[in-house]
Amino acid sequence: MKRLLLDQGLPRSTTTLLTQTGFDVIHVSDIGMSRADDVDILQRARTEARVCITLDADFHSLLATSGAHDPSVIRIRKEGLDATALATLLQGIWPGLEEGLKGGAMVTVTDRSVRVRRLPIVRG
Repeated sequence: MKRLLLDQGLPRSTTTLLTQTGFDVIHVSDIGMSRADDVDILQRARTEARVCITLDADFHSLLATSGAHDPSVIRIRKEGLDATALATLLQGIWPGLEEGLKGGAMVTVTDRSVRVRRLPIVRG
């Protein structure tokens, strides 16, 4: 499962770089969703069984409060990544995440760590 949906704010040319390495990637701007609501982007990722890649914290908030089991979302908390750096980052972390992403997860990537939280988020 190397199916990704890149959110607005991430370099479009990342799709080409990742596609060349075996990922199936689309960017929201390539499918007319550059101004879509976060809920609609999550639904598109869910429908197409894609992992959503974003800079936006709202995606995790929506998943946490909705009790959703999917889609998996990777939030990148590193500023100023160009297409090559983003592609390299995703290729580097993917092997350690792939299995967990299949079951639904919220992932946060920072300079220091990669944190994974399984879905659904249960408040207790």
